[in-house]
Amino acid sequence: MTAAAPPESSTSTSTTRFDSLGGDRPTRPSWALFALAVGGFAIGTTEFASMGLLPQIAAGVGVSIPTAGHLVSAYALGVVVGAPLIAAVAARVPRRQLLLVLMLVFLLGNAASAFASSFGFLLVARFVSGLPHGAYFGVASVVAAALVAPNRRASAVARVMLGLTVSNIVGVPLATGAGQHLGWPALYLAVAVLALLCLVAVSTWVPPVRVGSGDASVRSELSALARPQVWFALVTGMVSFGGMFATYSYIAPTVMTLAGLSEGGVVWILAAFGVGSTVGTLLGGRLADRALVPTLISGLVAIGVVLAVFGFLATTPVGAFAAVFLLGASGSYMMPALQTRLMDVAAGGQSLAAALMHSTLNVANAVGAWLGGAVLAAGYSYAWPSRVSVVLPVFGIIIFSIGLAVQRRERARAQR
Repeated sequence: MTAAAPPESSTSTSTTRFDSLGGDRPTRPSWALFALAVGGFAIGTTEFASMGLLPQIAAGVGVSIPTAGHLVSAYALGVVVGAPLIAAVAARVPRRQLLLVLMLVFLLGNAASAFASSFGFLLVARFVSGLPHGAYFGVASVVAAALVAPNRRASAVARVMLGLTVSNIVGVPLATGAGQHLGWPALYLAVAVLALLCLVAVSTWVPPVRVGSGDASVRSELSALARPQVWFALVTGMVSFGGMFATYSYIAPTVMTLAGLSEGGVVWILAAFGVGSTVGTLLGGRLADRALVPTLISGLVAIGVVLAVFGFLATTPVGAFAAVFLLGASGSYMMPALQTRLMDVAAGGQSLAAALMHSTLNVANAVGAWLGGAVLAAGYSYAWPSRVSVVLPVFGIIIFSIGLAVQRRERARAQR
């Protein structure tokens, strides 16, 4: 590995930079971003397609469907545990090498899932499969930001996230269909193949990068946790996305009850969510490059507005498709901005902060599902989880605004 190149630009707050190619960015960074997105595509496919195949998996390992649901929880637990742990412990590992190791673990976890013959073994395999999830996206986001000019960092992060959103349009339906016709292990075998493709693509197209001045350590990564702005951003994401998940967690019975859609229609509804997420990610990345904080705030407002009108729109088939599309678009719109904001305020702990974003999303998923379930358990209709959860993005706006005020005050003190 050659010596580190000079920082990208004095205008960038990113501390990641190239460690090869004479200090220059690669001539075709789009191929490197594509390679990183392939990993996101594989991760999104295994995460969401597993939910659609729970009946088949339950029958295959001899447990009830509710018990098989613990497999989803095991994967989510792996994400929550693995993201901060791996990002901190592997602080000194070169970024490209770490991406390859993470994807290798992901490949082995899914291959083991495919050959599991008992529920206990499958439970462990799903936990292992989830461990690299958050760390991969965190490290890939940091690397993506280094592949482009400082004023295109959010768009680069969005390109990586596209793998996750496109998986909901293409990967999840195809993998679910394969699992239904060929048996549920086909899902995990297909994901293992995707992971192998990602390994080849990353090793071929992603250049070596290093973090900071070369003195990265567990301590430097953990330093992000001592920065108030990191916590303001993480909590903002947790409560705001919690509002979205309060509705999306029950999307199938919601559109079937309110709009009268069939089970077949639910498949297209899920595709509409994926299309909306893709559009929102692309748009949010472009706008965040121009104005990061305004894009983030407008994303919070958009989530709140969509949740407020969701119950009214989703009472007809056409309205349901529009509502679900907007739900996906509004949530994904703010993701590149929030991820870039975390990297900006984390200083030497960029990888850890970026990885924690995905642990936060899994916490938001749990919080949102609980809130939506509580509303339904109280006897309210499926139109009400979205209405009640409007309070969460409102809290997100308040929390983020307080964070900005604290940041301005700190800057004013520093200038005295």
